[in-house]
Amino acid sequence: MSEIITAVNKEDKEIGPIEKMEAHHNGILHRAFSILIFNSNNELLLQKRALNKYHSPRLWTNTCCSHPRFGEKLKDAIYRRLKEEMGFICELKEAFSFVYKVEFEDGLFEHEFDHVFIGKYNGNVIPNKDEVEDYKWVNIEELKRDIEKNPEAYTYWFKILFDKIKNYNLIK
Repeated sequence: MSEIITAVNKEDKEIGPIEKMEAHHNGILHRAFSILIFNSNNELLLQKRALNKYHSPRLWTNTCCSHPRFGEKLKDAIYRRLKEEMGFICELKEAFSFVYKVEFEDGLFEHEFDHVFIGKYNGNVIPNKDEVEDYKWVNIEELKRDIEKNPEAYTYWFKILFDKIKNYNLIK
């Protein structure tokens, strides 16, 4: 099913609607978000992307990431997708944003203006099996070591994001 998202410029100003796969085939900058959920032990909830994802299948990444639909407020989209992907909702606060572009081996692109949200949660996780193959809570120091040792096991944007959250002192 076709999904219409929002093309933006480098300042995150809306250009207009674009079909999601068209944006990914042509490398068009579009609005996106990434969510990082920590528990009370300061562990980060990671998900392993499902095998059927159109890019980066079976790679570990942040708790949730997606795109607001065209006309949907970012604040609504983050809660909608967190519930759809991971089966829960918690309070989220925007921490920062960044732009990145990468071309994958299959010719698809990620060219995103990525808004990063942080939350705290200690309850049950009920992942959507169409989106998430697996999940785990990870100690930050262990995660840092594993990314250094096995960078190919993680999504491109998550490795950028992880470096940025260290720089923003968002992890202890």
